[in-house]
Amino acid sequence: MRHCLILIFILLLDGCGREPLYQSQTYVFGTMVDITIYGETDERARLLANHIEQDFQRLHVQLHAWQPGGELYQLNASFADGKPRGVSPELAGILLDATSLSQRADGLFNPAIGRLIKLWGFQRDEFTPISPDPEQIRALTRAQPRMTDIQIEGGQVSSRNRWVKVDLGGYAKGYALDRASAYLRAEKVHGALINVGGNIIALGMHGDHPWRVGIQHPRQPGPMATLDLPDGWAIGTSGDYQRYFEFGGKRYCHLIDPRNGYPTQGVQAVTILVPPGVHAGTLSDAASKPIFISGLKGWRQSAIAMGITHVLLVDGQGHLHMTRAMNAQLKLVEKNVTLEVLP
Repeated sequence: MRHCLILIFILLLDGCGREPLYQSQTYVFGTMVDITIYGETDERARLLANHIEQDFQRLHVQLHAWQPGGELYQLNASFADGKPRGVSPELAGILLDATSLSQRADGLFNPAIGRLIKLWGFQRDEFTPISPDPEQIRALTRAQPRMTDIQIEGGQVSSRNRWVKVDLGGYAKGYALDRASAYLRAEKVHGALINVGGNIIALGMHGDHPWRVGIQHPRQPGPMATLDLPDGWAIGTSGDYQRYFEFGGKRYCHLIDPRNGYPTQGVQAVTILVPPGVHAGTLSDAASKPIFISGLKGWRQSAIAMGITHVLLVDGQGHLHMTRAMNAQLKLVEKNVTLEVLP
């Protein structure tokens, strides 16, 4: 099983009197996390990276949808029992923000469908081919769990719909990026790149050079394109090569269409760019999902609804579709491709 990787290319100028480059790697949120810090001593960079990694681990436990003990797990249990539960201000804010994003996406970004995600076998660390009962799928889609079913009053959270089970797998990585970026800026770090399983945010530059990243080809090893990521910009990718299994000669990925309850077909990958903002990382994570799920016919409208101008979509045949803004940023590695550029 391959995890989503956006390759990071860093121009190293050893022996040229440049300030040091520190890199660390860990595994959290079910994916690889890479932290690169430029212009700090190893000791200070190590302390900064350790702080970020500890915060990521805290969020991993707090927001885990299926491992007992975390705050989100306990809240989902209360939803199933039809009871309200007190939550931390942080989780309350996350739920409100995720609800707002879900409304913008017309429900195609829907963290409330955790039961469907579990039914398809994606709420576990290893995926095996399964074929869920179609009647169970229909029952879950008819129940229409939505983020707007969740009510928050005075620190107490409840749901009008017992079928709601929140899974923040399409939100947490981006939220973590924003926290890490804000922390490093508060610490006066002028150059860093943080990669959480293909969601990346840039701080400053790598010396005199912008941070350069490569976008993973969904069917081949190596990048299909590269781009320079300016200060404060975030990049997010959703793909059917991240979390998937194959059954009956067909690929089933973890990106489930809430409208029919089935994994999305006909799209291999979507990559988006988000300009600087307090929630750039979060938006880079969440907004790629409805664009992916909308498919070849609806991706452009979905991008507009989410306020995303830089989009690259790889369809089921490997053909590229992108906005004019994204085309201006990318340098394609593979030249023999079918490419459609839209406004």
